[in-house]
Amino acid sequence: MTIADIVAQASAPGQPRSVGLSADECLKCNVCTTACPVARVTDLFPGPKYSGPQAQRFRLGSELAPGSGRLSVVPSPDRSVDYCSGCGFCTTACPADVKIAEMNNRARGALRSGRRPRLRDWLLGQTDLTGRLGGLTEPLANWGLHNRLVRVLIDRILRIDRRAPLPRFARRSFRSRLGRHWRGRWSANAPAPATSVVYFHGCAANYYEPEVGQAAIDVLERNGFTVIVPPQVCCGLPLISNGLYAPARGRARSNIAVLAGYARAGYRIVGTSTSCTHTLKAEYREMLDIDDADARMVAEATWDICELLVDLHAQGRLDTRFGALDRTLPYHAPCQLRSHGIGLPALDLFELVPGLRAIDLDHDCCGIAGTYGLKSEKYEIAMAVGKPLFERIRAGGAEQVACDSETCRWQIAAATGARLRHPVELLAEAYDAYLAAEP
Repeated sequence: MTIADIVAQASAPGQPRSVGLSADECLKCNVCTTACPVARVTDLFPGPKYSGPQAQRFRLGSELAPGSGRLSVVPSPDRSVDYCSGCGFCTTACPADVKIAEMNNRARGALRSGRRPRLRDWLLGQTDLTGRLGGLTEPLANWGLHNRLVRVLIDRILRIDRRAPLPRFARRSFRSRLGRHWRGRWSANAPAPATSVVYFHGCAANYYEPEVGQAAIDVLERNGFTVIVPPQVCCGLPLISNGLYAPARGRARSNIAVLAGYARAGYRIVGTSTSCTHTLKAEYREMLDIDDADARMVAEATWDICELLVDLHAQGRLDTRFGALDRTLPYHAPCQLRSHGIGLPALDLFELVPGLRAIDLDHDCCGIAGTYGLKSEKYEIAMAVGKPLFERIRAGGAEQVACDSETCRWQIAAATGARLRHPVELLAEAYDAYLAAEP
């Protein structure tokens, strides 16, 4: 009996056939291992091929589950899969289109299924809760999370590394700063979809970087859009990354319930976090098995903000009246952006800004991988993965670096001392420079 036969008979919840079947498609070519940033720097992770397609064969039980008449799918006893960062380079590089990163993440979820989650992993997934509490106690929270003694205690108790980059809570959340913008669920009274976009700001822009959310609104409005900011919760990716699938599905269904009405009515859903937008586009279906009509509608309607702006430019609809920004700007494309398969739209937009000399740093991963590099047992691995990137930035001496992902920005800023900015912030600055230069 082949692996495909076993999976077809198993039809186990949380293990869609596409992931199991793809194990048989593995060519054993080792391209994925060569592309893996983690396997490159540590022996604790044997590589995506071993932890993925090869180990998948041992995760497929050959005995009938009692009373079910179906073959069981069991977790592998090999816990090295937990050292997979989930960056997705293995999936992107695979010539046979095997979903290796997804396979590894599901294996991690299976290892933790039915067990009480580790407090640290649960806490790292509660981004809305920590964001709200941090905002309410902002001065004290920021002092505590950046105090050396407190960080040592957090490291010893929770195993969040004392040296890992933690963002600062904003005094006021992005949503609390919104004024006239439409913030409800879709209804017939909502602004017209032809001239409107729905903004999914995510947790980072809401609790830590409201300036990114404001820059997105400024750029979108400059291009004639009314910006709708509907109710939303965390996309769920931090929970997925920590193997906590059940609460992640709850977050997903909450967002789909709000966003599907807009998607069905023809609105585009735009995000400034490449992690959030990739989760809406792919992870709900591929990782959480939510593949109903509403989930597909939301996925098809979702755009990364730079992706949308490049599309507008291709149609001749982008306002290209940018002022000059005379600087050299290193740019790091995060892993989640590459998983979109949309190229590097930020670099295309930077070419439109007079005086802006953008340099593609062309490094695979900064190492942080969401919450991966925050963990004490993985911090050194994360720093080793990002070391060539950090060294190049420091050697170049640039004061600013652009990057689309919030956790990557925090990691690179902590490692280099540079000021990290979202590409949309640079575009908003260039629009302001044009207005300032007008007679």
